[in-house]
Amino acid sequence: MSSHNYSAEDAKRDVKAAAEETASELRQGARRVADQARETLDNVTRSDSVERVKEKGAELAGAARDAGREYADIARQEADRLYSAGKKRADEVAHYAEDYYDEVSDLVRRKPAQALGIAAGVGFLIGLILARR
Repeated sequence: MSSHNYSAEDAKRDVKAAAEETASELRQGARRVADQARETLDNVTRSDSVERVKEKGAELAGAARDAGREYADIARQEADRLYSAGKKRADEVAHYAEDYYDEVSDLVRRKPAQALGIAAGVGFLIGLILARR
């Protein structure tokens, strides 16, 4: 197990950073599609037929749809990566908790009086702390 504890705050920060990066990529893609649309409109002259303008519009709509799919795929892949990392970390924590539980259970079985004394002491300290509030 790694010595670095991956907390909920770490996960929150990673998800936020990934969302910001994906949003930035989406904005860049939208800018590229808008630039292509402006360029196409600049290239279309009055002498172009209505059919040509429709064709160009359809091309731009297709490019925008493709860009949207591409960035949706990027966002989905990042979400999957973060989910997998979180699941892996949760599995590590669960394993650690099981090991710790087994150690405590074994200690209680071997030394029940000592375990009872420790539990009473911890309960007393918690009671004192809560009573002062």
